Amino acid sequence: MKPLTNTDFFKTPLILKITAFSSISITFFYFGKHWSNSGYQPLLFFPTPQNSISISPNNDKPFNITPLISQNQSDQPPIDHAITLVPPSIYPPPDESPLSVPNPTFGIIDSDGKMTDDFEVGEFDPDIAENWGNGAEIDSASKNFKVRVRKYELCPESMREYIPCLDNVEAINRLKLTEKGERFERHCPEKGKQRNCLVRPPKGYRQPIPWPRSRDEVWYSNVPHTRLVQDKGGQNWISKEKDKFKFPGGGTQFIHGADKYLDQISQMVPDITFGRHTRMILDVGCGVASFGAYLLSRNVMTMSIAPKDVHENQIQFALERGVPAMVAAFATHRLLYPSQAFELIHCSRCRINWTRDDGILLLEVNRMLRAGGYFAWAAQPVYKHEQALEEQWEEMLKLTTHLCWELVKKEGYIAIWKKPLNNSCYLSRDPGAIPPLCDPDDDPDNVWYVDLKACISRLPENGYGANVSTWPSRLYTPPDRLQSIQYESYIARKELLKAENKFWSETIAGYVRAWHWKKFRLRNVMDMKAGFGGFAAALIDQGFDCWVLNVVPVSGSNTLPVLYDRGLLGVMHDWCEPFDTYPRTYDLLHAAGLFSVERKRCNMSTIMLEMDRILRPGGRVYIRDSLDVMDELLQIAKAMGWQATLRDTSEGPHASYRILTCDKRLLNH
Repeated sequence: MKPLTNTDFFKTPLILKITAFSSISITFFYFGKHWSNSGYQPLLFFPTPQNSISISPNNDKPFNITPLISQNQSDQPPIDHAITLVPPSIYPPPDESPLSVPNPTFGIIDSDGKMTDDFEVGEFDPDIAENWGNGAEIDSASKNFKVRVRKYELCPESMREYIPCLDNVEAINRLKLTEKGERFERHCPEKGKQRNCLVRPPKGYRQPIPWPRSRDEVWYSNVPHTRLVQDKGGQNWISKEKDKFKFPGGGTQFIHGADKYLDQISQMVPDITFGRHTRMILDVGCGVASFGAYLLSRNVMTMSIAPKDVHENQIQFALERGVPAMVAAFATHRLLYPSQAFELIHCSRCRINWTRDDGILLLEVNRMLRAGGYFAWAAQPVYKHEQALEEQWEEMLKLTTHLCWELVKKEGYIAIWKKPLNNSCYLSRDPGAIPPLCDPDDDPDNVWYVDLKACISRLPENGYGANVSTWPSRLYTPPDRLQSIQYESYIARKELLKAENKFWSETIAGYVRAWHWKKFRLRNVMDMKAGFGGFAAALIDQGFDCWVLNVVPVSGSNTLPVLYDRGLLGVMHDWCEPFDTYPRTYDLLHAAGLFSVERKRCNMSTIMLEMDRILRPGGRVYIRDSLDVMDELLQIAKAMGWQATLRDTSEGPHASYRILTCDKRLLNH
């Protein structure tokens, strides 16, 4: 065989093919590079791996795209005055890259050079707060355009504890009548007079003491008010020691501690069985909420309520302690809780005249009390023998008899009544008996701005509401009243509840894995659009040591009866109006599908500003909603100084929903 020379080697077909392919590749690469440098988009020869970012040669280059803008742009709806358009960016921001498992991007660098969210909120810096205002601007990009939003101003220092609908002095001064407590009810600012600024924290504000230590002590600087110490210190409510308030656990009628008081109630009526038959309690005139605080260890959820009166900071103390509480008053309107919500309603020296106006206030208690539930009254007429107090006791006995309540036990300074299980006693009364039964068409679950009614709310003839399971099985058992609420579906309601439970159980488990929720300091949590309570149930399943206030918006179906039958706290609210709580009272605000509904009724910035007011510095916001609201929400969040990141859901980057995660930072306020 003749050996191959160098010339023969290069004439072989294989080598010719390789040489030709290499020449063509180099030529295409050269032209691709040339076009990229000439203002065209670069050619990509290799796919970029997911979750990585490569910098284009066009980065930071200006482009004139004015000729590309449609001439009919002037026909579009007007843009919100807080947002001004500037030339769009070609490339999406890093926050919008499709991540299958998004990672938190907010934190500090530890000693090892790693990102961590394990840090303490520092001291309040007044110099930074003074420099915060409308002068600064934020640039933030979306997929189609870049927007610039001016930052919100800080509110005056006098508004540090501002509750818009309860501190509307102008509206309160216009009231013609106030003897029934009208000044303690909601009087929201008129349109055009709403707050458009960020409420400041007090100077020296610190990250709240975590639960369960917070049950017994809170920082003085977070609630810097000593009037309750002066007024109630001798009754074992509260004391001040150095830089903290201490809560010994006492109350006006239980100065020796709430635990002993609860033991006494259990001994008086063993059927109450805290934590099993009795899961939901309303504490009226709660003080600093020690009654509810000590019930938490017995698996009881207590809604502690009190008006913003001379002891105006008592609810603020309760929430700072990490105890469920709301500002509310027995006055002229129904409270924002459904019928048959509570297994026990408690009043210990709550300073309410239950027998006034034919017992209209006790009739409201009767509406909210579950069939077969108990009313516990600890007050001077129960045990003192002065003539005026004895007359009040006789009036109370007469009224409760007309309500068909049974006086189960009277011992010491406590009297306990039981509500009947059905309407049979009511129907057997003499014709014309006072108070009468409410009309059959009266809806006892209709509570938003509804006047009190001097009538007895009827119990459902089918027994719905009276036959709830014991805790904790009631959390997972579809209640009877699931079938009676007004809802889009009828036949598949149980399946919908189970599906919601499964969805949130899997979602929260994903949050725990991907975003390390177990490392968060979660105590006071609000679900702003609660549905059947699946989000709250998932937090319980995951073992979070927190409580959830489930808000049912007036714009949707009233699921409050279902929530309470499951053993979950809830309240009715219209998110186009402010919420009745103090500033800085919640660690986590969760809103799923809220803004895509409410934006048809009011400005989304109104809701976001209210969220900022009630969120603690260092607190978090999770908004899950449709794509068409996310860009505006992102800009509003950044204009309020939140650290905001837009993330994909578990369905991936092509899903119609996104998740906006936000952190409220102290230094910006």
